[in-house]
Amino acid sequence: MTKPFPNTMDFSGYNAPSRIECDVYDLVIDGELPGEIEGSWYRTIPDPPFPPLLGHDTYLSGDGMISLFRFENGHVDFKMRYVQTERYKAQHAARRGLFGLYRNPYTDDPSVRGKGRGAANTTPIWHGKRLFALKEDSRAMEVHPDTLETIGEWDYGGRLKSLTMTAHPRPDPETGELYFFGYEADGLASRQVAFCVADRAGNLIREEWFEAPYCALMHDFAVTKEHIIFPVFPTTADLDRIKSGGPHWVFEPDRESYIGIMPRNGSVKEMRWFRHPARMSFHFMNAHTAGDKVHLDFGVSNANVFPFILEASGLTFDPAKLRGGYVRWTFDLSKPDDTIEETMLGPPGDMPRVAEKDHMKDYEIGYYQRFDPTIGPPLLAGPVGGGFNAISRLNVRERTIRTLPMDRRTTVQEHIHIPSKRAGHEGYLAFVADIHDEPYSQVWIVEAGNIEQGVVCKLRMPLRLRVGVHGNWVPAEAF
Repeated sequence: MTKPFPNTMDFSGYNAPSRIECDVYDLVIDGELPGEIEGSWYRTIPDPPFPPLLGHDTYLSGDGMISLFRFENGHVDFKMRYVQTERYKAQHAARRGLFGLYRNPYTDDPSVRGKGRGAANTTPIWHGKRLFALKEDSRAMEVHPDTLETIGEWDYGGRLKSLTMTAHPRPDPETGELYFFGYEADGLASRQVAFCVADRAGNLIREEWFEAPYCALMHDFAVTKEHIIFPVFPTTADLDRIKSGGPHWVFEPDRESYIGIMPRNGSVKEMRWFRHPARMSFHFMNAHTAGDKVHLDFGVSNANVFPFILEASGLTFDPAKLRGGYVRWTFDLSKPDDTIEETMLGPPGDMPRVAEKDHMKDYEIGYYQRFDPTIGPPLLAGPVGGGFNAISRLNVRERTIRTLPMDRRTTVQEHIHIPSKRAGHEGYLAFVADIHDEPYSQVWIVEAGNIEQGVVCKLRMPLRLRVGVHGNWVPAEAF
């Protein structure tokens, strides 16, 4: 008999596991769905099917659930399935949790020692006419784009040597190439990083390895038309600690951050490292090169805010002492020093997005999510604890910001950008809205250029959608 999940932040309230695989045909729509929205919105969700082996675990450890909103001819259908990883199948057969601490195989049940631990729970990506579910501690899992049936692990026909693939590959909308990397590329707590490129057709055409200054949680990276940017922030791994049954990650506030920059068409041997006092960031909005300067835009803070990492680090989190904001870091490649210039762009936040057409080059508009304490106290939603309650449109050139606030009972999950086919129209943002005193989630669609005007239409879900990590939009013509 499956026992109840623990009554902790990661498994209660809106964070309670869903465990639902389903098909919902023709969602109810309030308002008018813009007719030009045609395509597929894929999302991935950590959703554990069984209580954790050790009685506790982090939200991020849940098995991967992939979902699909299919927009077609004014209708929206929904589908959701577990990704059939080796990990999922082993637990499904045993009818219980078998894997221990987050990213620590030394704490697993003996029956699964040596088996794949990848959960495929972080990001769906469409490239080379294939759909992949990604988790950065393992290789991609290929999934059928219509049925969501799991096809299997993807290693580029045996050509990929890295054991891992980032959850944040960067597609170039002009060349069709996919840029990605794998950290801990040859094993736990390794400093080895594999930099890779796949061509438009999905063939691996490049894989180069380099050594990072230390083993760090490298969740995202950035690409410009001329450069590749690798972050090394001091959330670190140690093999001896892992082998002793300890946590994979701790945050070291006394250790420096590093940013590595290499020529996009050059070699990893040309990597140049810049240094900064300890900071933490998970996601980059965009980056571009202007002459000898490389600009990187992102949300940054002076601590890793994940509760399970703070606890493992022996650090207490006082929100009043959290420092950060939305910033631009500028690296001057014409100068011999390794310093970084910081420019403040806006208030703190995360889950950034730009229009696909603006990716990798100088741009004007980006969108990201924030927690605004003036709206109300934090509501439990997602792996950090408090959910976001506002979405902001940031003009990075004018440094102006416009915001769509939620009400006191609503949090938002990550938004996507849907381009418009109309000249001069900024497109749309779509996101899941969780109304905490109602049992079901909704999907809201707003005009990206007029977010403060509110919702264009709402899709009513007949179930609660557990907070997803990331999603991506695939236009109908891409299939």
